[in-house]
Amino acid sequence: MPHLVILYTGQLDHEVSMTALCRQMADAMLTVQDEEAKQVFPTGGTRVLAYPAPHYAVADGGAAGREVGGTGDYAFVYLNVRMGRGRTEATQQRAGQTLLDVAKTFFAPVMAQRHIGITLQIDVGPEVFDAKHSNLHPLFNKV
Repeated sequence: MPHLVILYTGQLDHEVSMTALCRQMADAMLTVQDEEAKQVFPTGGTRVLAYPAPHYAVADGGAAGREVGGTGDYAFVYLNVRMGRGRTEATQQRAGQTLLDVAKTFFAPVMAQRHIGITLQIDVGPEVFDAKHSNLHPLFNKV
């Protein structure tokens, strides 16, 4: 943990680089600090994955967008951060705002061309079962 999963309407693949968004989000996650100025998310545990939805229905199907001169083909992006327990509410809020700011900047050019909804949600444990097996963490835990 932490993991950020991005679900989005598939037409965005033709308009933006979701790989670039994943990298920007991961980089932003690594900048988040707690109240003691310590990195909140471990480098080796930070994951960002994006999945397009090839089939979707958003809002009214585009009618309102067409009425105001838009394409009527709405897009949607859902960003879900899952993190373990133990971080303060202030830290969670800081993480959320940091990621939302990145998403808003990234999608600004698209929003200038079409109607798009962006939702960012943070979920925190409790975990029923939480096991990890990785050889990534030692790469970043050099003392």
